[in-house]
Amino acid sequence: MAGFEDISNKGMGLPSSFILLATAVVILATFAATQLGGLIKTKFSGERKVYDIIELRVYPVKSCRGISLRKTHMQMHGLDLDRQWMFVDGQTHQFVTIRQNPRMTLINTKISEDGKNLILSVGDEQVSVAAYPTLEWLAANTTLEHVKIWSDDTDGYMYGPEVNEHFSRFLDQDVRLVYKGPSDRILSTNAKPELLGRSQSTYFPDQMPLLIASDASVTELNERLAGKGERAITIERFRPNIIIRGNQAWSEDRKKEQKPIIIDVVARCARCQVPNVEPTTAEKHKREPWDTLMSYRRVDKGSKYKPCFGMHSVPRNEGEIEIGMQLEVLKETDKHRIVH
Repeated sequence: MAGFEDISNKGMGLPSSFILLATAVVILATFAATQLGGLIKTKFSGERKVYDIIELRVYPVKSCRGISLRKTHMQMHGLDLDRQWMFVDGQTHQFVTIRQNPRMTLINTKISEDGKNLILSVGDEQVSVAAYPTLEWLAANTTLEHVKIWSDDTDGYMYGPEVNEHFSRFLDQDVRLVYKGPSDRILSTNAKPELLGRSQSTYFPDQMPLLIASDASVTELNERLAGKGERAITIERFRPNIIIRGNQAWSEDRKKEQKPIIIDVVARCARCQVPNVEPTTAEKHKREPWDTLMSYRRVDKGSKYKPCFGMHSVPRNEGEIEIGMQLEVLKETDKHRIVH
């Protein structure tokens, strides 16, 4: 089955006719095949496909609870405030996620009513930090440290004990909250410069600035889980940024293009077992939905031992985005794979 999760991208110019077709909608997602040694051939479809954006989500602190928004700003690094903070180990400065400590999902995040502060809370206790700290404030109140996320060595402004002590106690682990520092974290894998056609950076997501997913896909997954006697799960477990209403399951596999915001869809998202963690309780299921996804979503030859859900994407330009806008697909391919 071809699909939104079956599309890799190579940065390429759009014919003016395709841009004109997108003027009636709001987001243009371009799907083109990554050129891998001439093995991949692009297939284009002339059928016009439009999908409603039904939810926008940001996760200000990596692996903590996210925020559902009606409207936000698309930046070159991703949605405003998305994964601009993360926790690192107090000694090694290695990033910490739900994979190592599922209790992170019990840390709630929200933006203050005036929009100036990010509030992190567990139960009745909360810590507030500036949502848009100035360089002067960061210089006076944090230390710029080397931090590591996966194989990437980058930097982060590290907060002091007034922020960290509470969360270290809650997580039963010595952690430090860091805000992304000034060094660029250049995209790699399917979005490395020679494939994307430009050099672009991001904050603290695992790989890409954006993850797009379809509600029809999680509905279809839940039908399979129900058939096994398992409870339904929410799409929040997959931590997408843009959720669309597709016209059939896995329709996000087949996206294309729109305007004025142009999004390059660069690869399927190969999943780990983070979605096995129920975000409201931090309980990790021993098998699901991993086992079910493994039974039918091992669809990418570049990641043979992981199932796929959602599409990694990279914005080409900035602009306002809100629920009710539409994503139109103008180009698509089913010939692509994850590269490492």
